[in-house]
Amino acid sequence: MKFGFIGAGNMVSAIVKGMTIGGGGYDGKDIFITSKTVTSAQKLADVCGANVCKTAVEVAEQSDILVLGVKPHILADVLPNLQSAIAKKQPVVVSIAAGKTLEYLSERLPKDTPVVRVMPNINAKIGASTTGVCANASVTAEQLAQVKQAFATIGSVAEIPEQHFGIFSVIGGASVAFAYMYMDALSRAALKAGMPKAQALDIVAETVKGSAEMVLKSQEAPWVLVDQVCSPGGTTIEGVTTLQAKGFEAAVVSAFDAVLQKDIKIGK
Repeated sequence: MKFGFIGAGNMVSAIVKGMTIGGGGYDGKDIFITSKTVTSAQKLADVCGANVCKTAVEVAEQSDILVLGVKPHILADVLPNLQSAIAKKQPVVVSIAAGKTLEYLSERLPKDTPVVRVMPNINAKIGASTTGVCANASVTAEQLAQVKQAFATIGSVAEIPEQHFGIFSVIGGASVAFAYMYMDALSRAALKAGMPKAQALDIVAETVKGSAEMVLKSQEAPWVLVDQVCSPGGTTIEGVTTLQAKGFEAAVVSAFDAVLQKDIKIGK
């Protein structure tokens, strides 16, 4: 199985490293990479033992699974040049571009091309991505399993109906930034109160990690857990009611809506 990557930015680098040096079990000799200047592709290939190609067409000609790792606005320029190579090689085409639907991709590829949309997040850099996938009708169960297996090297993978893919892009992608902001705000508050920020950040990150594990393992609704933390007349309920009074939940929902609308706009 040969994998090709067009683009060698942060996300592609995380994926290729997860597949190879991260212990994913893939041989770099079976991976072909190119990038706009080829420089970043060469650096990634050197680290992972992969092959560098001068053009996207060369990558497509080698690939059983072809990953489009370019920005959404670049796709329209890249896809026309790949038509002939994709028609001949007939790879599974995987897109990690936000907002670009299966329909958008299929219309710009040879007829009946198997297409998979994948949305990883930046935590892929440490093998902890939450990744969503959906596929068009031309993708076989075996092909989808091969794509999921590759992306499982950078974290968890979930199949998402395409009508929910924009939602996933928010809660599985953009929300990572929200979590970072929350942790930074708590750490800065601790700094203000007198604790070294580095120590505070370690404590906050471990607490968020433990809280996430609690939600996943207890199978209890977050508000049930909130009630368990809040004692009558205690300190935690003061913080919870202050967050509510300051619009914490409303701000999160508004941020969700803003990201979703931008995702829809990109898709158009």
